[in-house]
Amino acid sequence: MKILSTEQIYQADYATIENKSISSIDLMEFAANQCFNWIENYILSKDQKVHVFCGTGNNGGDGLVIARKLIQANYSVITYSVNFSENKSNDFIINYNRLIELNQNIVELNSSNDFPLILNNDLIIDAIFGIGLKRPPIGFVKQLIQNINESGAFIISIDFPSGLFSESTVIDKESVIKSDYTLTFQNPKLAFLLPENQEFCENWSIIDIQLDTSFIQSLKSNYETVDIDYIRSIYRKRKKFSHKGTFGHSLIIGGSYGKIGAVVLASKSALKIGSGLVTSYIPKCGYQVLQSSIPEVMVEVDDEKYLQYFNFKTKPSVIGIGIGMGEHLKTKNGFANFLKENKLPLIIDADAINIVSKHEELLDFIPKNSILTPHPKEFERLVGKWNNDYEKLIKLQEFSLKYSCVIVLKGAYSAIAYQNKIYFNVTGNSGLATAGSGDVLTGIITGLLAQKYSPLEASILGVYIHGKAADIGIKTNHTEETFIASDGINFFNQVFNSIKDWH
Repeated sequence: MKILSTEQIYQADYATIENKSISSIDLMEFAANQCFNWIENYILSKDQKVHVFCGTGNNGGDGLVIARKLIQANYSVITYSVNFSENKSNDFIINYNRLIELNQNIVELNSSNDFPLILNNDLIIDAIFGIGLKRPPIGFVKQLIQNINESGAFIISIDFPSGLFSESTVIDKESVIKSDYTLTFQNPKLAFLLPENQEFCENWSIIDIQLDTSFIQSLKSNYETVDIDYIRSIYRKRKKFSHKGTFGHSLIIGGSYGKIGAVVLASKSALKIGSGLVTSYIPKCGYQVLQSSIPEVMVEVDDEKYLQYFNFKTKPSVIGIGIGMGEHLKTKNGFANFLKENKLPLIIDADAINIVSKHEELLDFIPKNSILTPHPKEFERLVGKWNNDYEKLIKLQEFSLKYSCVIVLKGAYSAIAYQNKIYFNVTGNSGLATAGSGDVLTGIITGLLAQKYSPLEASILGVYIHGKAADIGIKTNHTEETFIASDGINFFNQVFNSIKDWH
C-alpha cells in the first residue's frame, strides 16, 4: 500500500470530492462515522466518560462529528474546542453548530485555567492537530498535551497524533500526544513506521474512508507497505512436474567454533522455505552437528575452527554468507579473496557485513543485485551515523543506488530498500528480538532466491514470511517472551497456506 506525502493526501481528498461529486463536509461525516464505529466496536463501554479534544481545523471537525455520534449513541461525552487560533475551518464551524443545535455544551479551552479533570479510566479522543502541522505546539496547547499524556487515560488519536510531524523529526517530544491507538485515514503514514516515533503511535489501524483509489494509484511514491495482496502478487505456485533442480541449490557459508548453530538455523530455513538443495560450508568442528541436526542438508568443511579457504566444491545457484562466521584474521582474508573471485548472487549478513564495513574497498566486489541484511547497528557501521530516521531512509536509498543492491534493514517494520524505493514490512512482533532470528531470515531469503525469485521479491517475501510466522506463533503456542528463532520455522506451512487462500 502506498505511503503518501502530506500534499498527496490533500490531493487525494480534493480528487475524491471532485470525482465522486461529494462535498467536503459529507466526506468528513463519513470518515468520522467510520472512526466512531471502530471506537464503539473495540474500545468503549457505556460507563466510560469520553473527552473529545478538537482543534480548530478539519481534524477538529472530525472530532466534533465523532463527539456528536457518541452523544447520539448515549455515551457520556464532554467536547472541548482547543482555541489555539481564531481561524476556524468551514467544516469545523458547520459541525460545531450541529452540536450546538443538539443542545450540547462545548467547553472552550483558551488557557491552562480551563483544563478539565481527567481520570485514568476515562477515554480521550485526540482531534487537535492533523498531518499538516509544521511547528511544535507551544503555550497552553503544549501544556494541554502534557496534561493529556499524564492523565493515564486511554488515548485514541484521529488520523494523526497531535503534535507529531508527518515528514520530519520531532523537535519537542513534550509537545506530542502519546497515543495508545491511532485511527489513520486510508493509507499508512511514514511517521508511524519509524523507531523514533514509537512512543507516539505504537499501535494504529487504517480506516477506509473511500478516497478515490484510481487517483491514489496514479500517484508516485518512494515508500510503500507490504500487504497480503502484494505478497500474493509475487508468490509463485509450484507446478506438478517440478523437481528439486527446479528450485535451486542454496549454499550457506558461515559458522565458527561455538557458533555453528547459526548455520543450522539458516540451512534449515533455506530448506523449509523450499530450496531444492541446500549445502552448508562450515569449519570442521561443526560437521557432526550439521549432519545430525539436518540430515537433508549436505555439508562441506573448511579449517578446524574457523573459515579461511572458502574452497567449496559444490555448484550452488545462490550463496548466503556471514552467519556466525566470526572475524578471525584468517577468516577476514579468506572472505576478501572469496569476494574478489565470486560472481554468484550473495545474501550478505552478520560478520560478513562487519568485515566489509571495516574494509570499504570490498564493497566494490559485491556482485550487483546482491542482498545485504543488516540490523541498524551493522548498517551504521556501513554508512556512518544518522541524525534521525528520515536521514536513515535517505542513506538506505543512496547505498542501494550506489552499489546496485537490495538492503534489508531489520527491525520493527523492516525496511527493504531497492534503488529509490523502500518497502516496509508490517508483519512480526517483539518475539523476533531473540538470538538467531537474523540467521533464520538469511536462510529464508537465500532459499527464495534459489527458487528464482528476484532479489527484491525474495527480500520482500522473505521478511513477510519471517514476521508472519512469528505472528502465528504467538497466537498459538507461544508468547513474545518465550518465542525463539527456531520456533518460527515450524510455522512456515501456515504462512504459505494463508498466502495460498486466494487460489
